Amino acid sequence: MDSAIGTYICQTIDCSKPATLQCPTCIKMALAPAYFCDQECFKRYWPIHKTFHKKQEEQDDQKNKFKFTGPLRPGKISARLFVPDHIKKPEWYQSGQPTEEMKSKLQQIVDCKTAEDIQKMRECAVIGRGALDAGHAAVKAGVTTDEIDKIVHKYIIDHDAYPSPLNYNGFKKSLCTSVNEVICHGIPDDRPLENGDIVNLDVSVYFKGFHIDLNETYFVGEVSESSKFLVEKAYNCLQKAIEICKPGTMYRDVGNIIEKYITENGLAVNRTYCGHGVGQLFHCAPTIPHYGKNKAPGFMKPGHTFTIEPMINQGTHQDILWTFDNWTAVTADGQRSAQFEHTLLITEGGCEVMTARLPTSPPLDFKI
Repeated sequence: MDSAIGTYICQTIDCSKPATLQCPTCIKMALAPAYFCDQECFKRYWPIHKTFHKKQEEQDDQKNKFKFTGPLRPGKISARLFVPDHIKKPEWYQSGQPTEEMKSKLQQIVDCKTAEDIQKMRECAVIGRGALDAGHAAVKAGVTTDEIDKIVHKYIIDHDAYPSPLNYNGFKKSLCTSVNEVICHGIPDDRPLENGDIVNLDVSVYFKGFHIDLNETYFVGEVSESSKFLVEKAYNCLQKAIEICKPGTMYRDVGNIIEKYITENGLAVNRTYCGHGVGQLFHCAPTIPHYGKNKAPGFMKPGHTFTIEPMINQGTHQDILWTFDNWTAVTADGQRSAQFEHTLLITEGGCEVMTARLPTSPPLDFKI
């Protein structure tokens, strides 16, 4: 791999060294390559790794039998990228399991961040915004989402931070890339972006013990008027939701604002995936549905930090999962979906958009 972009990590479970040695069987079977740091690690891990070959064959069979809802098809997924030893890492870096996060009391209560916490989150947000802007600058026809993943990964680790999605519940990449009918959690792969696509880049960063989360949807070349309409309305509904964020606002009111605007424009709000608390944990309370008449408890207080990230669909609000990867959520009717996300801080006088666009951010493809 090009050292200017980054280095792969050794596939051996208890090893975190950079790796360049490829599994010859993966190459022979035309699988996405697996990398090892040396022959000893390769031999030690072989009894486990060889089962991966069988699993990949089974997964390919599942793909061939899967009833896709739209025209998008998955590409090959490359190996996990290396994170230098000096970078502070979350609990799932090696295990793949956010065990302590799930057991935390912050799954039930919403904490108020201290001034020190807020400063650290602001620093993290600067890195997150820079990483998303770097990814945005690379979006064009012919570029693969895997290449964008490497660019974002390099930006994050160059700033001594960790890409939060990496190995979170086993997710192999450093950001989510959701193309066309993908609602969320698309896995970067070797499919080149095509003229007329829309693509969402979802970046999350861990720095100084805190996470930040943001995403935007971009045009690839010239897109249809219906796609332009979808993306613009997805952006607008987030802005309308942000406008009501202040101390005393009920969390359930966010969904009322979003769904009213979206249904008036003939679109639909996905009801499966929600906004969430963020800070010392990647995902925690509060849960913030984006649809109306929800029963989310609680109200906003100064020091609360959370995301709003409505996923807006052209057709039905319903989604299905690509069961062969257990991550990619797509629209049930194959029509397109778009999303924008910010991390917000409730202040005494209103709210601060911690992940706001900067004067240096590449411009969006529509007027804002």
